[in-house]
Amino acid sequence: MSVRRVLSGVCLLGLIASWAAGTGREQDERAIRKVLDRQTEAWNKGDLEGYMQGYRKSPDLTFYSGGTITSGWEATLARYRKRYQSEGKEMGRLDFPEEAIDLLGPDAALVRGRWRLALSGGKEMSGLTTVILKRLPEGWRIVHDHSSAE
Repeated sequence: MSVRRVLSGVCLLGLIASWAAGTGREQDERAIRKVLDRQTEAWNKGDLEGYMQGYRKSPDLTFYSGGTITSGWEATLARYRKRYQSEGKEMGRLDFPEEAIDLLGPDAALVRGRWRLALSGGKEMSGLTTVILKRLPEGWRIVHDHSSAE
């Protein structure tokens, strides 16, 4: 076998591996985007339980915001209910005008960006967010959320 043929084969295998890795990366990014989009849709319907489906349902979930650390899925849901569904509160309309997904490996991703919440009377809240997602048997889920208001 000639050196030229061996090098051609190695180059072809490299291209195939690169293409496959790119395809897997794109699939992961689409799957993560789908989780985030479903969360936004659920929020905007006033469905906190649906919104929380994007989070890992575990006592190991962590949520950092406003100088407070909340641990666990149930506690995080209770925090959201108190802040956005208790008397005199409103959920508003949520969007994420800037988001970037960074795959950290085959089973972990970092999403960072800006959140914006439009409330009645033209009032608006916004801030920054960083979430860490893991690939779990049930799919990609947020395992850590750090959000701050501006």
